[in-house]
Amino acid sequence: MSKLRPIDRSSFEPPYAQVARGMRERIVNGEYRAGDRLPSEAELCALYGVSRMTVRRAVTLLTQDGVVYTENGRGTFVRAPELGAATFDLASLRRLVDDAATTVKIIEARIVPPSPRVCRKLAVDDESYVVAIKRVLSSAGEPVFYHSEYLVFDPRRPLVEAEYGVTALRDLLANAGKSGFKYGRLRLDASTLTETEASYLAEEPGVSAWVIEHLFYDFENRPVSWGRFIGRSDRLDLSTTVGVPDVGNGAGG
Repeated sequence: MSKLRPIDRSSFEPPYAQVARGMRERIVNGEYRAGDRLPSEAELCALYGVSRMTVRRAVTLLTQDGVVYTENGRGTFVRAPELGAATFDLASLRRLVDDAATTVKIIEARIVPPSPRVCRKLAVDDESYVVAIKRVLSSAGEPVFYHSEYLVFDPRRPLVEAEYGVTALRDLLANAGKSGFKYGRLRLDASTLTETEASYLAEEPGVSAWVIEHLFYDFENRPVSWGRFIGRSDRLDLSTTVGVPDVGNGAGG
């Protein structure tokens, strides 16, 4: 069993966070394993010399981080890694869009009648119009992603050239609320490049690819933007962590 680290009352780190960190260290070291019951509230108070309120806040912090779970009348238990609950982010795409060296080439930007698919996605009729924008994102002169987007056309709001470029994409990925979007739905699919997509990305048709489909809604819950990022499969880094990593390797608490 690892040596118990005493609570440092002079530390800027609050006592409850120190208790949570201490318990996390014991879980990481294997003293408590998946399914094990942690010491009771009274036992933790005695171990760390803290109040019940401090212990409760520490347990709440570990629960929020997905390290433990509590069952009424039974106690607090170490949570097992859940592969089915793993989540992934799109940091590699975000980094590309945020990179000052990234350039955006507009392939197409025009107002067009919607296709049946666009009508379904944006909940518009076939007599309305949408703004169709097609872009290629390049890094260091090399095409990386092809982006196709359709926006509900509002004749009362003229589009300006800046909305077609990289600034609009940064807003799309990082500042949806500031762009007039309330929320969005993302879908990730494995695919292969079509002839058209491959030609934009300087690749051969049939090369494996990721497709990130996005559908954004306004504050009246109406779909306003639908599109797809398409890139070679090795252009998107999808990684995550399940279980409890070492405290010194980015663990919360």
